Parts: sequence; C-alpha cells; structure tokens
Amino acid sequence: MPYNEAKEHAPGRLHGIFVDPYSAFDNTATERLLHLRVATEALVLSPMRRGDLVLRVIHGWENGNFAPAALLHRDHRAGSLAALGQVADDFRHAFEQQQPLPRDNASLLAEPLEQAIAAAEASGQTLDEETRTIPARWPAFPQGLTLYTFFKVYHRLTYSEDDPYRSIFCQTPKGPREIHEFHLEEGEFAVVTPLASERGDSVLLLHESQLAPMLQLLKQSARE
Repeated sequence: MPYNEAKEHAPGRLHGIFVDPYSAFDNTATERLLHLRVATEALVLSPMRRGDLVLRVIHGWENGNFAPAALLHRDHRAGSLAALGQVADDFRHAFEQQQPLPRDNASLLAEPLEQAIAAAEASGQTLDEETRTIPARWPAFPQGLTLYTFFKVYHRLTYSEDDPYRSIFCQTPKGPREIHEFHLEEGEFAVVTPLASERGDSVLLLHESQLAPMLQLLKQSARE
C-alpha cells in the first residue's frame, strides 16, 4: 500500500483523558457511564456550545447495499440540543409521512471517488475495474485510503460493529482529522474532529436511525 493517509487505532485526544479509551466504554468497565459522559462532553457538547458542531445524518444504504452513489446525507449546523431535536423531528416526520428523507446534493463518496480516480489517471496511473469499484482496493491511488477509511466508518455506522470504540487518524482535503467511533448500547455514532491543537468544526456523524438515541444520550450527559 503506497499511501499512508489514514491509520486506524491511532492515539487521539481521548488518550489524553483516559488511560485506555479502548476499554473505557466496554460494558464491563467500572464507571463506564461516567466515561461516556466525559467523552460526549469533550467531543460533542463543548463544540456545540462554541458553535463548532455540524450534525451529519447519513442514510440510503440498506439491505447490505454499500454503493457509493446510494449513500446520502444531510448536514446541519447544530448549536443546541433543541436544534438536534428539530432535526430528529424532521427525519421522523418524513419517515412517518413516507416522504424522502432530507438530503444534501453533495456526495460523500461517489463524487470524491470519481475525482480521486481522475486525478490518479491524469498523473499516469492505470486503474483496473476492480481498483475502481472495490473499496478495499481504493488505497492503491492517492486519497483512496482516506475514502476507504470513511467508507468503513459509514458502513459500520449503518450496519453496526462489535468494538465499542475506535480511534482513527485521517488526512482529509480539509486537513488532518481524528475520527472517534462509538458502538454502544446508548447509540452508535462517530465524531470527526480537528487535532486537539487546532480550531475548526467537529462533525457528529450518525445514521438516521440513531437520531433519537443520540439526542437522549446528549440530554442525559448535559444534565449530569
């Protein structure tokens, strides 16, 4: 693999809070709920109060589908729990009325993948059909490892995962980012943050089915 744009299980800001964040959220961990409140305060509630939180709701993949073009999303600037609640209500209303779920026009995977492939070929690289279409082969070209890393995050948030926590470092077009991924009884979500030394938007990333559980988790954390 010639490119090193991303690394899973990389140290992140939670390593500065917990001795071992990989065990802090396990169901057998002592004070697990306290650890979860501390993590959501650091990763979600603090950026929200500063006006630096974007809620990204993904949907479109179902029944095992993972085609890049089928992945849809909607971004919302989330400055309060009330704003998050409004987003949850909007998605619930669309579902109950059998209307299309809210979505943005921008593509999370399909268009960036096309652009990365075009750039690789413009530089003289020859890519076969498998490299173009199989996500595990994307790291063969520049920015492909970044795309594959986010593909895996989207896939795990859609179809679930056994590991309660995962820390990832990733170089993105907007600069280096930490990805903190959670798969817990209380909800499944990821937070994409700038490095601890930098200021910028944090992205709370979740599947639309996790809107209500996430709102409940944040309300509980904010009350403690």
